[in-house]
Amino acid sequence: MYLALFYETVENYVERRQPFRELHLKYASGWRDQGKLILAGATKPDGALLVFKTDNPDDAAEFAKNDPYVKNGLIAKWSVKEWVVVIGN
Repeated sequence: MYLALFYETVENYVERRQPFRELHLKYASGWRDQGKLILAGATKPDGALLVFKTDNPDDAAEFAKNDPYVKNGLIAKWSVKEWVVVIGN
């Protein structure tokens, strides 16, 4: 199954993220190395999208709850939706 994790960032996010950026990227890389996080990046103007491929429907929420950006107040709101892929792998 694919899961899409949507982040809405706080005001001045780019300036405020610097102290936590390395921790966030290391955390995300660990999920990528496990083969669960397959795509991640910013959405303009104020968010991010992370795509997971997993057998566990709770993985994306678990990621968000433990993400240094979320834990340090840089994400105003997040949500997870199952993504039903019709074309592609």
